Amino acid sequence: MTAAVEQRARGYIVTDGNDHFAVPVLLRYDPEAARGEECPVVLHFPGAGFVSPDREIPRALLEAGLRTTCTEGAVRVWPCGRVQTVVEFHAPGEEPLVIQFDAVVLIRFLRRTHAEGPAGEPAVAAAAHEPAPAPEPTAATTGTTGTTRTGAPG
Repeated sequence: MTAAVEQRARGYIVTDGNDHFAVPVLLRYDPEAARGEECPVVLHFPGAGFVSPDREIPRALLEAGLRTTCTEGAVRVWPCGRVQTVVEFHAPGEEPLVIQFDAVVLIRFLRRTHAEGPAGEPAVAAAAHEPAPAPEPTAATTGTTGTTRTGAPG
């Protein structure tokens, strides 16, 4: 059994007039509430006055959108510079909703969604978000042959 992951965040609503205003967002991922193969991330906007205070986004789309522009259905996610990520929703009968987040907040949340597997076991998927360790230098990469350095700091 995997517990739900929730995290409070601050998003910035982007408008046509180049105005940005802060809005509280509750990010939620609850595998127990999944209605299909993939459990979506729910963005809840408490008291924001939208027709629908909850918006859903596939977790895989949110993850991919941290690195490159991705679209699925009525949702688009893309990196904005080095430290921001934009999520855009198009709902029938509503103006597009464009929210800008600090990418580090989304990364931290997504890591937490992968942190525990069933019954509290660590999930292998969390390692997919960590950079790969640098390979050890070899004779082929250092240009040395048959020499061994001793006493070098490690």
